[in-house]
Amino acid sequence: MPRTLAFNRRWTALLLTALLALVIGVLTLLPLTTPNAIPGSDKHHHLIAFAALALPVAALAPRLLCVLLPVLALYGVLIEVLQPYVGRSGDPKDALADGLGLLIGSSVGLLLSRPLRRGLTRHLPAPAE
Repeated sequence: MPRTLAFNRRWTALLLTALLALVIGVLTLLPLTTPNAIPGSDKHHHLIAFAALALPVAALAPRLLCVLLPVLALYGVLIEVLQPYVGRSGDPKDALADGLGLLIGSSVGLLLSRPLRRGLTRHLPAPAE
């Protein structure tokens, strides 16, 4: 596989993960002024958000998972530590839901990784020499 393709997948995965982390950070650290209008429990929201957070790296750059998963898990814990300072309650069960979400998102991403790589290499033009 050409090196440039692997480089682009890695940076795309990191960019998507960074953007998702920013959105999750903003949404979880905004003070709650109204009751939750989104269906499902808070734990479900954490699980889904952190599954989405792990998915791009697992699918596009799985070799980065061993470095990024612990960082993302610490990010979830940090959010729970910071929430009481913005008028929300930190909950260790939310951090556990974050971790479970990371595992689910990583698993789904790893399952998609190989077919996705095959599809990308089949449809992208060969690099110019």
